[in-house]
Amino acid sequence: MSIAIVEDEPKLAALLRDYLHKENFETEVYEDGDEALAALTASPPELILLDLMLPGTDGLSICKELRKTSQVPIIMLTAKVEEIDRLIGLEIGADDYICKPYSPREVVARVKAVLRRSSDNKNDLRSDVAEQAANQFVLEEDAATVRINGQEGTLTAVELQLLKAMHDKPGRIFNREQLMNRIYQDNRVVSDRTIDSHVKKLRQKLEALDPNNEYIHSVYGIGYKYEPAKLP
Repeated sequence: MSIAIVEDEPKLAALLRDYLHKENFETEVYEDGDEALAALTASPPELILLDLMLPGTDGLSICKELRKTSQVPIIMLTAKVEEIDRLIGLEIGADDYICKPYSPREVVARVKAVLRRSSDNKNDLRSDVAEQAANQFVLEEDAATVRINGQEGTLTAVELQLLKAMHDKPGRIFNREQLMNRIYQDNRVVSDRTIDSHVKKLRQKLEALDPNNEYIHSVYGIGYKYEPAKLP
């Protein structure tokens, strides 16, 4: 994993570089703020050790600028104790800070801790995205299909209109007459049993795609409603 060391004191930068190399990290050292900002914006590393006081662009400004486009973990390094409150109060987006003088071993330990947190956050995000994708209910009107959890089924024209009417207003109860008017706009006369038959077939198709959830609910004495699946 690559670590950027932005530090204008060559001895400190070399010390950090040596300790990080022992832990199998790759490093790139920058002594100037302007150079660092350009390089880190173009190609962010896995983590940045960022000194507060730098020639050119200072550490605070670099952090703020990077946060506009990147969530790369940043550990601020500062020799000015009075700046700590400012670092926290400004909420500039740094993940941690370390006061000078510091132990290189402490820096390495902090680097590992921040990288672990960053990795956990990424895994949580991927898990959330995967869960959302897995629970998608997509009605494709142009193709007359419905897709649930990646499984796709075809719908008749009547089933499409039925499902669209209820899906567009989840939780709303439609009586049979309202559904008839949505489906048969030529004012033909059909019986309640016709609607019930279409709903039954639609339910069977949805159940085949997702047997764990019921999407079309009967409301006794009134009609039907659509409810999205409940996440576990």
